[in-house]
Amino acid sequence: MDSTPIRVLIVAEAANPEWVSVPLVGWSHAHALSKIVTTHLCTQWRNQAAIERTGWREGREFTSIDTESSAAPLYHFTDWVRKTTGLGWSFETALSSLGYYHFEYALTRKFRQRIEAGEFDLVHRITPLTPTAPSPFLIRCCVKAKVPFVWGPINGGVPWPKEFQQVQHAEGEWLSKIRGAYKLLPGTRRTRTASKALIVGSKSVWNELAGFHDHCVYVPENAIDPARFNLQAKPYTSGPIRVAFVGRLVPYKGADMLIEATAPLVKAGKLIVDILGDGPELPRLKAMVAERNLESGILLPGWVPHEQVQDRLAKAQVFGFPSVREFGGGVVIEAMALGLVPMIVGYAGPDELVTPQTGFRIPLASRDCIIRDFRACLERIVENPSVLSGLADNARKRALTLFTWDAKAAQTKAIYEWVLGRREKPDFGMPFRDIP
Repeated sequence: MDSTPIRVLIVAEAANPEWVSVPLVGWSHAHALSKIVTTHLCTQWRNQAAIERTGWREGREFTSIDTESSAAPLYHFTDWVRKTTGLGWSFETALSSLGYYHFEYALTRKFRQRIEAGEFDLVHRITPLTPTAPSPFLIRCCVKAKVPFVWGPINGGVPWPKEFQQVQHAEGEWLSKIRGAYKLLPGTRRTRTASKALIVGSKSVWNELAGFHDHCVYVPENAIDPARFNLQAKPYTSGPIRVAFVGRLVPYKGADMLIEATAPLVKAGKLIVDILGDGPELPRLKAMVAERNLESGILLPGWVPHEQVQDRLAKAQVFGFPSVREFGGGVVIEAMALGLVPMIVGYAGPDELVTPQTGFRIPLASRDCIIRDFRACLERIVENPSVLSGLADNARKRALTLFTWDAKAAQTKAIYEWVLGRREKPDFGMPFRDIP
């Protein structure tokens, strides 16, 4: 195999070590790759100061592109429309995808000569994660220079479950019904056909990319940094079993279903539930708990600083997460890495992370059925807590072996080697296979 170092231009418009969600994905992926291949990161100007605080230098390890002239007005307009109309995530993604054209155009102008001069073996676009933001300028440049273009992880667009259409409306997700219109955007098909590799972050996107599977490799978008999640939950010994939830308190996350499912067991003193997060649902959830006199057993502290989350999680044995439309489910991996046993709804992102050997997957069904099945599963655990030990060990091993950023960088490097003709196409399984 050719051992020549691989030189990669990494494009991550959102890449920030001090933020969460997509910016943290962009930074963490790029940083892990920099340890095993030769990289140069291109990102938005707003991330410059945070990246420099890590020790990376502008112009050497990374370049920031200033497109605030379009990004800032677009952000304020999007924020105003969402607050005024209640439109949800699909609307925000659609507008941000339009704004991405300016960033990529400016980036391509800045790097065209270096790409055409052969300074990089390939170009890899990590963020945006959405498949609705094509790369017409970069693709045109890479094709002309005969430099392979890698796109991904690509994720999003999970169909709304028919059982939760009311939740879809509560989230303001009206545009998701016409989401397919993005395929009319300039460069969409060209980006797919000309990409040498499409890193697919979910089964949903795999299905969406039918016709391009020869270029696709499945690798989930999320991972964890073991340095950030370095505690381990203590095995259950006695007393009430502790269940934890982490997430924005919005309708589709299902915290209300968790409260209803656990209420009888909490009232009986057999469970304590810690619901960590803030959002528009918090007042309603507090009212639910108060009406049932469950304040001593169901805790709703609101927003918890990210660096304190693992301390709270490590006190629990079970991670209860009844979200019904989760693209990635990074918080599930974080809980597994700490040794919590996940209990999730078997749909979309979390369903691709949790296996029967590592946790409990509750079938997607109506709200009442999910509540019933969560409660029944918890009742079995209360009756026989010993079932948690083996699952917890397996969950922790799976997270720390397959879902660290270093593991993801190694998986990505294997894709680079395939694109460059140094190895056969990698297949990590979809979902990833369990650790023997």
